[in-house]
Amino acid sequence: MTTIDRRAALRTGAGLVAAGGLSAACTPSGAVPHPEHARAPGTPRTAGTQNPAGTPGAPGTPTSPAPSSTPGGPATPRRFPGRPPQIEHGPRTRPRVALTFHGNGDPGTAHALLAEAERHGARLTVLAVGTWLDEHPALARRVLDGGHDLGNHTQHHVGVNDLPEREAYAEIADCAHRLTRLTGSIGTWFRPSRASRASPLVERLARRAGYPHVLSYDVDSLDFTEPGAAAVTRTVLDRIQPGSIVSLHFGYADTVAALPAVLEELDRRGLTAVTATELIR
Repeated sequence: MTTIDRRAALRTGAGLVAAGGLSAACTPSGAVPHPEHARAPGTPRTAGTQNPAGTPGAPGTPTSPAPSSTPGGPATPRRFPGRPPQIEHGPRTRPRVALTFHGNGDPGTAHALLAEAERHGARLTVLAVGTWLDEHPALARRVLDGGHDLGNHTQHHVGVNDLPEREAYAEIADCAHRLTRLTGSIGTWFRPSRASRASPLVERLARRAGYPHVLSYDVDSLDFTEPGAAAVTRTVLDRIQPGSIVSLHFGYADTVAALPAVLEELDRRGLTAVTATELIR
C-alpha cells in the first residue's frame, strides 16, 4: 500500500469515529476493562442493551431450538474430530492465520474492513451480534458474498457466561434464528459475548443450539481500548504465529487504519489470512 493509500485509510477511520456509535468489545477475564457500550453523547443504547421484559427476543424469552440450515445452502457448523470443544488456535505447522471480527457497531467500519481484506485476498471470520443484524440485515449477505465466515456472537452482547441457563440459551438461539432468517444457516461458529472462552454451561448450550465447537482465540488485539492504529498493529504482529486466531472488532477506527499494515506484514512473513473453518480443517 502506498503512503497516500495508508493516509486515506487513516482519514476513513477518523471519519468513522466522528460518526459515533462504536461497538462494545468483549473483555475476557483479566483483560483491560471497557465501557458497556461506547456511543456518542445523547445516542440511545442499541446493540448490547437488553430489550424490555416481554419484548420478543429479549433474554429469557422462551425460544425454540435453533433450526438447521437449508440443505445445499450456506455453510453450517462443522465438527472437527480431534479438536477440543473450545478452539483457541489452528495447526501451528501451516502458514495460515484467522482474523476474526466481532460484528457490532458502525456498519461503515464493517464495509471498510471487508473491502480492505478483499483487496489483499484475505478471508475473515465475522461473529455477529443479533441486534446488529436486526439493524443492518444486508451485512449478513455482504459478509458471505465476500467469501468470509459468518457466525454467532449472541443476540444482545451481554455477559452470557453470567446468565442463568434459560437466558443464556436464548442469547445463543435467538442470534442463530436471526442468522437463519437472513442466510439460511445458523452460521459456522459461536463465540460467547464479553468473554474469550465459554463457561461449561454455555459450551453445552452452544452444542444444543447446533455449534459443535466454541471459537476462542490466542491473540487479543485489544483494539477496543482504542490505543491507536500503530499499537493495534504492533500488538497483533508481536503475538501472531502460524495457526493463530486473532480477536478484532468492527466499530473502531483504529482497526480500520491498522488492517492494511497487518495484512502487508502477514504477506511478508508468508502467512495467509483465511477463515476459521479453513484454518481448522
